[in-house]
Amino acid sequence: MNHNIYSVGQVNAYIRNMFAQDFALRMISVKGEISNCKYHRSGHIYFTLKDAQSAISCVMFSGDRRGGLGFLMKDGDRVVVTGPVEVYTRDGKYQLYAKKIELEGAGLLYEQFLKLKQELEDMGMFAPEYKRPIPKYVRTLGIVTAPTGAAIQDIRNISLRRNPYIQLILYPALVQGEDAVPSIVRGIETLDRLGVDCIIVGRGGGSIEDLWAFNEREVARAVFDCQTPIISAVGHETDTTITDYVADLRAPTPSAAAELAVADVREILHRMEMYRGRMLTGMERSISAARDRLEADRAKVRYLSPANQLREKKQRLADLEDRLAERQERILIETKRRWNDQLHLLRERSAQITAERRHRLELLIRQLDGLSPIRKLNQGYSYAEDESGRNIFSVDQVRPGDELLLSVTDGVIRSNVTDTRKRRREI
Repeated sequence: MNHNIYSVGQVNAYIRNMFAQDFALRMISVKGEISNCKYHRSGHIYFTLKDAQSAISCVMFSGDRRGGLGFLMKDGDRVVVTGPVEVYTRDGKYQLYAKKIELEGAGLLYEQFLKLKQELEDMGMFAPEYKRPIPKYVRTLGIVTAPTGAAIQDIRNISLRRNPYIQLILYPALVQGEDAVPSIVRGIETLDRLGVDCIIVGRGGGSIEDLWAFNEREVARAVFDCQTPIISAVGHETDTTITDYVADLRAPTPSAAAELAVADVREILHRMEMYRGRMLTGMERSISAARDRLEADRAKVRYLSPANQLREKKQRLADLEDRLAERQERILIETKRRWNDQLHLLRERSAQITAERRHRLELLIRQLDGLSPIRKLNQGYSYAEDESGRNIFSVDQVRPGDELLLSVTDGVIRSNVTDTRKRRREI
């Protein structure tokens, strides 16, 4: 009988191709219990997934851990592993290559989570315009969480460290189990009616089942309807719940929620001291500038004041009087000098003029003396005039019967004209 003979590698490769062609094995979810869990230094995880009847080898490579594993896996955990089943040709065995590992029961819950999340998002309950700002300085902080546990202790310690004067009001709610939802809702409504400044709703970390109360519709509605700003602080940083989306602010942990809600008094005091220093410096500068302006205004007032101007006018008047007196004195001295000079010249000229005039006067006197009627009369001549005092120097001026006055050396002769006789003038 003729038949083909294959190598081990060929057989393993053939089987691998068969697995690869099987659509059901390309991506399958298998549930079971973890055993032989080993974390390799490379980041890969090797483990066995088993149940009461069988077991299968599994591996999760380091590149798939970030998005596929959200908890620290250990032996005994009941999980659902999702990924392809392939043959490892070197060893000739098949194994499940894990792409996602969830604790058992989380898969169904996660589907419910996504469905409710999409529904509430479509209703607008996640819209940013409905988010209220957290008060900058919270004086009364309400807390909805379990009265025992790390969450309340972390919130209390950090809040009092940042602000010893803050008032914390705890509503002791159930955060896990069947009665958790109505307890959380009552806590939110009660603190909202009390009028606190801010509310923190949350709890510590846990599985998706432990945190499920914060994924319920009733809690989401209570958070959305609350008039007081709410900070959601559920689980660890990687945990996300519906409450985180509806709340006004999400904190990765309860400790971070306290940091976000409570202002640090020391920082406030430091900032106030800094503002005080700036204010004092500004006031000193303003006062200094005001003093300078006041001093300048005082100087201006002193300069422009009526009394000062009057003093200046008086001083200027005194200076002008002194200058006027000096000028008058100079003018008087100059005038006196010029007057003396003129007077001296006048005297000189007067003396000269007087001598000339005296000489001319003597000449005129002599001329007048030569022409004087009296002198002529003394020499035997007479002077005839009519009654009106007119000089008679021609016979044509009189007629017979006229009365004439004849002036002689020692008196006047009154005579009558009886006759006139004209004679020829001898040259």
